[in-house]
Amino acid sequence: MAWLKKEYKYKLIKEFFSPDELIFLKIYCKNKLKENTWTTDPQCPFTPKFSKDALMEALLETKLGVVETHSGLKLFKTYSYWRYYVFGSILKPHYDRPSCEVSVTACIHKTDKWPLVIDNKHYELEEGDALIYLGCEMSHSRYDYFDGEGMAQVFFHYVDQNGPFTHHKDDEYLFEWLTVEDEKILDKLKRSSSETRN
Repeated sequence: MAWLKKEYKYKLIKEFFSPDELIFLKIYCKNKLKENTWTTDPQCPFTPKFSKDALMEALLETKLGVVETHSGLKLFKTYSYWRYYVFGSILKPHYDRPSCEVSVTACIHKTDKWPLVIDNKHYELEEGDALIYLGCEMSHSRYDYFDGEGMAQVFFHYVDQNGPFTHHKDDEYLFEWLTVEDEKILDKLKRSSSETRN
């Protein structure tokens, strides 16, 4: 079971992306949107989403050491994707799949505030900042709807090398699968997390 250092289940990382990386990523995301190759998903209707993006997959791998340092865990990469939230986007409370045991959400670009809510705490990420969180254990969402023109957010997902989900190493986003054992572990994690907070 993944436990972040000092028993916290989410951690803010300031300047996860360097200023040069951020400039590059903003231009890249703007150009990808112009290609009009995005899809959407039921979790965020009408919100452009890019999975299997070659650049983000490269960052998933190159940022692994940073995430291991901040989480205190040895990790396997699973997958990445990024979204471009638009005016009216929503993100209802949810738990993540097993391949998102240790997750990072990082802000590339935003035109308005729209905090991530985990365990009733609000995290307003500035451009370049990231938040590590245990997505299988912690329900997370964003309140109301996005009131700005756009927000580019990337997600990097990993599993603990010593945890119960190692069989999800190098998962592909479109081909997610759950074993019966996964479902039991997820249920246990959610119950344990809920009991810890009460």
